[in-house]
Amino acid sequence: MPQITSIVYQPRDQQYAEGAVEFMRLPLESADLVAGHGIRGDRKAGHHPDRQLNLLSTGWLAMAAAKGYRAAPGQFGEQLILDGVDLATLPPGTRLQLGDAAVLEIVKGRTGCTRLEAAQGRAIAGLGPIGVLARVIAGASIRVGDPVAVLEPAAA
Repeated sequence: MPQITSIVYQPRDQQYAEGAVEFMRLPLESADLVAGHGIRGDRKAGHHPDRQLNLLSTGWLAMAAAKGYRAAPGQFGEQLILDGVDLATLPPGTRLQLGDAAVLEIVKGRTGCTRLEAAQGRAIAGLGPIGVLARVIAGASIRVGDPVAVLEPAAA
């Protein structure tokens, strides 16, 4: 059964040290997702309506690890890792239900940036889409181990 395998975030009160290159993410067993915002207390939340969450799949991370990339939770700047869901096959507009009530909508595939290359210490051009960007449609509390269901794309 598809499920959440990792939740990480960057607390609002934590700043990167000057010259730091790795992503600063702390693991959570549970988190509150806020509609139109992201993870409650996450430094990245609420800044852009289409970039509220970065999602990766365990399969994609295994592929990246096999190519020598650092693939522990948060090392690609993601907040959620999902198992049993091939995010690369889901078109924008697809909705995901996490747990009993949270609903996300995929906005687009995520591309890399120079910050991600610096954190990885190497080029990322050959990796293709790096998961997906999503927005929170219905907020709720989620936990590691919660089921994930792929819903139909939203009606246009």
